[in-house]
Amino acid sequence: MNKRLAYLLLNLLLSGTCLPLTISAQISPLINPALLNNKWSARWITCPAAPQREYGVYHFRKEISIETVPANFIVHVTADNRYRLFVNGVAVSSGPARGDLYNWYYATLNIAPYLHPGKNTIAALVWNMGTLAPVAQISQQTGFLLQGNSDIEKSVNTNASWKVLSNEAYHPCSVDNASRLRTYMVIGPGDSLQADKYPWGWEQLSYNDQGWQNAAVLTGPSSFQYGTDNLWTLQPSIIPAMYEQRKNISQIRRVGVKEQSLVLDAENPFTVPANTTVSILLDQGENTVAYPELRLKNGKAASIKVTYAEALMNAAGEKGYRNEIAGKQITGNYDVWVTDGADRTFRPLWMRTYRYVQLDIVTKEDALVIADFYGQATGYPLEEKAKFSSNDASLQNIWQVGWRTARLCAGETYFDCPYYEQLQYEGDTRIQSLISLYVSGDDRLMRKAILDFYHSRVPEGLTQGRYPSNRLQVIPPFSLYWISMLYDYTMYRNDSAFIEPFLIPTTAILNWYEKRIDQKKNMLGPMKWWNFTDWDLTFPSGTPPGATDGNSSIVTLQYVYTLDQAAALFTYFRQTAMAEKYKAIANRLRRSVYQLCFDHTRGVMANTPDKNSYSQHASIMGVLTGSVPGEKSASVMQRVLSDQGLSQATFYYRFYLNLALQKAGMGDLYYSQLKPWRDMITNGLTTFAENPDPTRSDCHAWSASPNYDFLATLCGVKPAAPGFRRVMIEPHLGELTEVRGEIPHPAGVIRVQFNRKGGEGIHGSIDLPAGITGVFFWGGKMRQLVSGSQTIDW
Repeated sequence: MNKRLAYLLLNLLLSGTCLPLTISAQISPLINPALLNNKWSARWITCPAAPQREYGVYHFRKEISIETVPANFIVHVTADNRYRLFVNGVAVSSGPARGDLYNWYYATLNIAPYLHPGKNTIAALVWNMGTLAPVAQISQQTGFLLQGNSDIEKSVNTNASWKVLSNEAYHPCSVDNASRLRTYMVIGPGDSLQADKYPWGWEQLSYNDQGWQNAAVLTGPSSFQYGTDNLWTLQPSIIPAMYEQRKNISQIRRVGVKEQSLVLDAENPFTVPANTTVSILLDQGENTVAYPELRLKNGKAASIKVTYAEALMNAAGEKGYRNEIAGKQITGNYDVWVTDGADRTFRPLWMRTYRYVQLDIVTKEDALVIADFYGQATGYPLEEKAKFSSNDASLQNIWQVGWRTARLCAGETYFDCPYYEQLQYEGDTRIQSLISLYVSGDDRLMRKAILDFYHSRVPEGLTQGRYPSNRLQVIPPFSLYWISMLYDYTMYRNDSAFIEPFLIPTTAILNWYEKRIDQKKNMLGPMKWWNFTDWDLTFPSGTPPGATDGNSSIVTLQYVYTLDQAAALFTYFRQTAMAEKYKAIANRLRRSVYQLCFDHTRGVMANTPDKNSYSQHASIMGVLTGSVPGEKSASVMQRVLSDQGLSQATFYYRFYLNLALQKAGMGDLYYSQLKPWRDMITNGLTTFAENPDPTRSDCHAWSASPNYDFLATLCGVKPAAPGFRRVMIEPHLGELTEVRGEIPHPAGVIRVQFNRKGGEGIHGSIDLPAGITGVFFWGGKMRQLVSGSQTIDW
């Protein structure tokens, strides 16, 4: 056993003897405690006679009067499917954060800054996409709920005194196969809006709502504390509100068939003559997630189709160099807006993903003025607190593109991709969570993800492969990644009270796998559901050989990998018997896989005992789990990198390739493995793609792993004990001569700076937060680290 491994095991065991329990406050401190434990006086309301589970857009209004504006006016708001809340015409909240009917989240906010003495209008835009809703949207029926925090705010409580209007201006569009790019796109429909039917100014105090109906009362709210006939079981939101920030869409690249280089903004409006048909292609310059806002003047009855795309395509459906537009057209998700001749700003109900936007305009008898076009960029408010630099300036491009990718794939949940699915999968989310921890230090979305998957469990004990989701999809290997997320969280956060309740469902998942062990071969036998591993071109639907019909080395070893992590978790929580059980199963299976699947002639692990197919994945997991003996791990990994006869890992699985390289003592090769990311940037991508071209998604956060690895691998900063109470620093510089990094830590900031010294030496500095100690490894040597600053000179 090497020094590094012995050190980590010792710290894990010692940490289990001292288990401080802390509960992180994750709900808003503004919430009146009485509302967490008692019934609410507000009522869920809806639009009378409207189809409650079909497509519909609704406006709710309530006028209140206050003599003086208090310092705080706290309200709690939610809706089904979604809402946008206004106070005196100002948008103050959008939501709710996605969950399920057992965990229906409400937002808490202080609207006092938007109130004034006298009359005030509280208004909400609420919509239900019905059967066209995103797959990530779980729903009961159309409904809106607003609850005041105390007697001070009770005048806003939703009840039959609220007014409501069904908006007939909206209809769904962009649901045809062509606009869905003939692929799996499940983000909901586009908006077709007829401006002359829209109740403009409805959110303003001055609007006359005399023709509106009184709202219909549905039911009283139900919390997790009680309920006998719950429609929605309320929970306070545990994540912050999504941000919105203006981002101009100013560059015109093409008008009609002629390439242009024009500016479109408030200072440079664009006029389309009467009785004209024209297409205007705009380029954001980088992939973006935003609410586009298009301001139009005049041009009564003009039609504007707004199409959004991550990339343009040629006639063969190829994206090619992303900056090139010649010979390419736009296809994808779209909205249609028909004007009424007034000065109007159009905004879709839900956010859009785009680099390119095309306006296909048809004017009638009046000229149309495009007065402005911009986006309100939106997403989870991740802050970039980490820093990384090196002597290779090109790594900054990878860092910036990776961070943009991670941010665009973080909203009310983590997204696999923002354009096509906006679904949260465990395999993606594990990597995304680590990026969030390392770059922002923000663990709230990771906590929500862990809870989301916990809430997704099916009767067999497995988590669903993605959640929230209104369609069932079970990916058994992703249930294992959920356990890996529990392990990761335990290592990076001192929050045992949050993790300990998940030990029971962890046991259920591992029991599901244990029942499927082929006792004769000591490998996993036939497996039901979708055993996705990677989009390897030789894996049908991403499923490796043997995963469905039995004896897959890859899936068996992922089970072993998870058993090792589970054993560490149960050891930490002093459940020694369970830990020993999982260790025994893991050891039995890891030995058997090596005996049955390792090809000594070829020097790599086969996919199955038949030894008739080979992949990088099998050997990656063989080395990562220790199934491949330590003395052979380096030679196996050399073959993994050099043997082109092995089916190849995609961007996603290269995260585990790098972990295996480090396990084999070959972490210095990481720098040389960055070519796929360099190639994407050279090809004009501004976010990292799902797969090598031809790829569906140009933005997939599982490919943003360099933002983790630049800090965890190149700078070498990792936890050496649960709760990040001790730090292990082992830089892997490769051909680099200098790296610098700053990593947010619960106790402060970890700062490192290293320079190569000659062929094998190193010089640098390490600064650890107060109360944090650790160990430094380099060239087979080890040095203890103390809190504060210290110099390394070997």
